[in-house]
Amino acid sequence: MTTTLDLARFVQETAYEDLSEDVRDALKRRVLDSIAIAIAAEEADPTEVVYRTVTDLEDGGPCTLWGRDRGASPVQAAMHNTALTRYLDYMDSFLAPGETPHPSDTIAAAVAAGEYAERTGADLLAGLAVAYEIQGELAWNAPVRDEGFDHVTHTVIAAAAGVATLLGLDELETQNAIAIAGTAHNALRVTRTGGINEWKGIASANAARNATYAAMLAGNGMDGPRDLFEGQRGWQEVISGPFEVDLTPGERVHDVMTKRYVAETYAQSAVEGVVELAEREAIDPDDVAGIKLETFAGAKLIIGGGEGNRYEVENRAQADHSLPYMLAAALVDRDLSLSQYERDRILAADVQDLLRVVDVTADPELTERFENGEMPAIVDVTMDDGTTYRVEKDAFRGHPSDPIGWAGLEEKFDGVAGEYLSTGERDEIVRTVRNLEAHDVSDLTALLA
Repeated sequence: MTTTLDLARFVQETAYEDLSEDVRDALKRRVLDSIAIAIAAEEADPTEVVYRTVTDLEDGGPCTLWGRDRGASPVQAAMHNTALTRYLDYMDSFLAPGETPHPSDTIAAAVAAGEYAERTGADLLAGLAVAYEIQGELAWNAPVRDEGFDHVTHTVIAAAAGVATLLGLDELETQNAIAIAGTAHNALRVTRTGGINEWKGIASANAARNATYAAMLAGNGMDGPRDLFEGQRGWQEVISGPFEVDLTPGERVHDVMTKRYVAETYAQSAVEGVVELAEREAIDPDDVAGIKLETFAGAKLIIGGGEGNRYEVENRAQADHSLPYMLAAALVDRDLSLSQYERDRILAADVQDLLRVVDVTADPELTERFENGEMPAIVDVTMDDGTTYRVEKDAFRGHPSDPIGWAGLEEKFDGVAGEYLSTGERDEIVRTVRNLEAHDVSDLTALLA
């Protein structure tokens, strides 16, 4: 049975030197991906709400608020900067049979802790390895979605462990940090069901903030219920059931996908497929009678109508969790990027009409294939004259079986954040991330202010 002591000892035993070159490289790519997304999210209304709230509460602090000429405490910086990396729903995802969390939700908290504690880039990579590993192992071995809890329930534990690494907490303090975080901050799945609202894109920022605060409390001597997992009415009894984790120095990062499209994780293969089909067959959207998607059970549940109506789409939060909208917009525009989530585009008659002829079904065979590591999708587009075009996908570019390397990530960086940066600023960020162990965390955050 996994305990807080198991996780705390893993934190204490994991250092930069323990990470393979492949793990170091993969973690750096995760950092660059998150920074690009954060830059593009600075002007979004919900992230502006977070910024106003943070600055209402604090007038300055030692940690950089990315994209702003201001600082804050590590706690508030974790909140603000995680909101940036998460809000656009363009972040990474860990693919497990029963859960799909976003380990990049832990990055900004680790960076804030590293800046506060004056740590090196090598220290940051060690903290991220800890956070990614714990997040992945919890998702794989202790999924919580079917019990009614949101995946940020895992995030707060993983982030607390990563922050504890950067703050240099000892074994007992780390136990207490994980205990406080995991006891007090279990989020409900209602965040992503029914009529989805903007909290969906901010919930993980709240988890990162709570994780950072829990670690700082523990570092200052606060005890927590260290029998968090195994105790009476504890995490395993109430939330997850019994589980065991098998922790390695960051190897779970290789099971993380990079999103090619601005879309919920489970939509990636289907969106890629419908774009390929539309381009290959020169499909005229005005002549489409219907779109049928056969997918796996998780996709049907979350974005295909199993947890709420996915045909009533009026805002960004609803659009990026609606397979009907995403497939319709991708077929019409041959793309699914940030512009497809502008309010005028969402409400336009062409996509609103087309999304209503999208049919999503779950196929048991595709579900089994998903649980064995694929992300399958079968898309049929039927025209008014009865002609049907089909595309079948096993995965997508960015899936762990077809990872996006540095060149692809720099292309994504330019596409997402290029308009906000000069060439020199862009190149300096990329160079710093690629050589992170040669820098202090403060060198990176100075470029993000």
